[in-house]
Amino acid sequence: MITHFFFLLIIMGGHVSSVELPDADQQITNGTIIGDNEAEAEKVCNFQDIAQHLNLNKDNFKYTMSRPILNNSHHTEVWLEVKLYAILDMREIDQTLITYIWVYLKWRNEYIEWKPDEFCGIKYITIPTSYLWMPDIAIEEMTEKDKASPSPYLSIFSDGMVEFRNDQVVLSTCKMHVYKFPFDIQSCNLSFKSIMHEDKEIYLQSSRNDTMLTEWSRKVMHTQYEWLFINISVTSEIVNHFGFDQNAVIYTITMKRRSVLYLANFILPVLFFLLLDLSSFLISDTGGEKLGFKVTVLLAVTVMQLLLNEILPSSSDSIPLIAVYCIGVFALMLLSLLETILVMHLIEKDSAIEDETDGDQSLGENSGNNQGSHNFCSWFREIKRCSPRTSVDEVSSHETPSVSLSSLTQKGSSSKLTEVSFALEKVSDELRETGKTITLLSSNRKPGYWTRLVKKINKVFIISYLTAVTVFLAIMGLLWYTAEDE
Repeated sequence: MITHFFFLLIIMGGHVSSVELPDADQQITNGTIIGDNEAEAEKVCNFQDIAQHLNLNKDNFKYTMSRPILNNSHHTEVWLEVKLYAILDMREIDQTLITYIWVYLKWRNEYIEWKPDEFCGIKYITIPTSYLWMPDIAIEEMTEKDKASPSPYLSIFSDGMVEFRNDQVVLSTCKMHVYKFPFDIQSCNLSFKSIMHEDKEIYLQSSRNDTMLTEWSRKVMHTQYEWLFINISVTSEIVNHFGFDQNAVIYTITMKRRSVLYLANFILPVLFFLLLDLSSFLISDTGGEKLGFKVTVLLAVTVMQLLLNEILPSSSDSIPLIAVYCIGVFALMLLSLLETILVMHLIEKDSAIEDETDGDQSLGENSGNNQGSHNFCSWFREIKRCSPRTSVDEVSSHETPSVSLSSLTQKGSSSKLTEVSFALEKVSDELRETGKTITLLSSNRKPGYWTRLVKKINKVFIISYLTAVTVFLAIMGLLWYTAEDE
């Protein structure tokens, strides 16, 4: 036992003697020995040390005063990417579009560079936007600035690339084409360009193609209001608005209106009013209910036109098809109303003729009595013929040179009787002419003549009205389906 104990001590002593103690320039952390290089890396692994290494501060004019290039003859390339998150509203009356977008800007700062290996592998840091120069990119169609403040930070990478991301609500102008409203397709532009720099100083270009932008926007689209997003395309062009050339990147957002609500709330109700006007032909023409019904329906279409006037822009170059639709329906219903007024007038005229016919019959009886007076006048004519002869015979029979008193009295009576006979003859002639006129009118205006004419007018008008309505609706549907936006 003693021998084994001394042997164990010898072995342990050999192992202890082989253990090395740490040097003075080494540190022990959590039982691990750290060398000089690792200890030094542990001290500088933070963003502040990189900022101090680059001398980044908002008072350093090298970073904030002008474009970050070593040679001023070189241009600064700026890569732009726009992602559409939502279509918030489209105001037709003032032709404005409200969208929610994310904007990504990326450019190279030739003054910034560091080796990630010297800073614990840090490849990028985030600093305030006031520390570096940023391109003055603006949206040309924007009419109102976003009330929310822009992002206060940007990211810089070890190779000198700078990236800025910002989300904003954009209120921009959009020239709308409402010819096919509410089955229209609208395209609105968002043009990005520099405010001060020309294309020789800042070259702006898109970092994504049309297909990638469209697919990505469809995936992240949160809301589309009453619009259905179709695609987003990007083009680049040179513009000259201030006397020098500038590079602009134009994003075109294409969308289609959801027409179901307008179809159910406007187009179909107007069509139903037209059908009600057609059904009014079943109402009797003798009363005033038909006329009142047609006027009420016509006023309802007028109210719908006033509502449409509040939706469509007043600056439209052409008359929208929906306005033509309302005007056409209004004109058809107006013609129907005028036909009803004409028919009611003719029916009233027929009733008046029946009253006149009854009066003519009584007048005919009176004219029969006047015939007796005519005979009386004939009798007086006979008296007229006979009176002169009697006086002459008497004078010749007596053959006396002197005229007696009795013969003078008889001659005066005969002259008065002649004057009365002439007056009665004149009255009889007038009565005769009046009777002929009444007979002629009675033969032309028989009772029920205008009523029969009204039935013919109604029959012809209904056929013509149905044909006009069918042709009009077919033409409107064809125009809405085939016409292009003007």
